[in-house]
Amino acid sequence: MIPNMAHEMESYADGLRFTVALSVGVAIVIGVLRILKGWPIQYMIIAGYIGVVILTAFAPESIIGVAYDSGGVTTSTITVPLVTALGVGLASSIKGRNPMIDGFGLIAFASLLPMMFVMVYGMVVA
Repeated sequence: MIPNMAHEMESYADGLRFTVALSVGVAIVIGVLRILKGWPIQYMIIAGYIGVVILTAFAPESIIGVAYDSGGVTTSTITVPLVTALGVGLASSIKGRNPMIDGFGLIAFASLLPMMFVMVYGMVVA
């Protein structure tokens, strides 16, 4: 029974890692689309946090802390400079975009979406 439980925990942890990685990738894609299309960031962030609050109400209690921590862990010392450089560089290269306004916000998405994805993962798996 113990080896089976260890395998289940390892599988759960692998799924959690994959979920966080996938959510960061999706967040970067959404952020890049936002820069390319010129969508206003404030509405996207507000909608995202409303989604987080709603998911928090329905997610299993055991996953909520992990979900909120996964949003913070994605803003590491490697991720922030690389993703910020991507946003500012992309906004600088597109005519009519202001890198100081349009180039930021990717980190907000990279911390917001993992919270949502992990809570959904907890609802699906638990």
